[in-house]
Amino acid sequence: MTRDIINVQYPTLDHTESVANIGITASKVTQANGVTIADAFSNKNNSLFIIINNTATESLLTVKAGDAYPNSMLGDIVIELPAGISAIQLQDLSRFEKSDGSIDLDFATGFTGNIYAIAKWAGVREV
Repeated sequence: MTRDIINVQYPTLDHTESVANIGITASKVTQANGVTIADAFSNKNNSLFIIINNTATESLLTVKAGDAYPNSMLGDIVIELPAGISAIQLQDLSRFEKSDGSIDLDFATGFTGNIYAIAKWAGVREV
């Protein structure tokens, strides 16, 4: 299976660095392909949010186990996706992280909708 690739979107801070704004670009999900979120864990700060707009009825999302850390042996996890918009935050990053820093998601048959991923920058940027 060839997965669709999406990228994490990061905020642009204003000159005071007091306000951040993210201009969102959503990607249409092709259910049969699944999705890879490239560099999903490069920030390493638990700020990754996966936003899914489920335009179908109730569905299921499978967050695939990774291959980078031993606790991936806990396996995939399947969560319910209600119709409408869901914001998903993963707390056990190493369970799902692949060796290239990405994460794979699979959608149940019949799913239709859009997806995007957002995160904040980790660490302090150079002046």
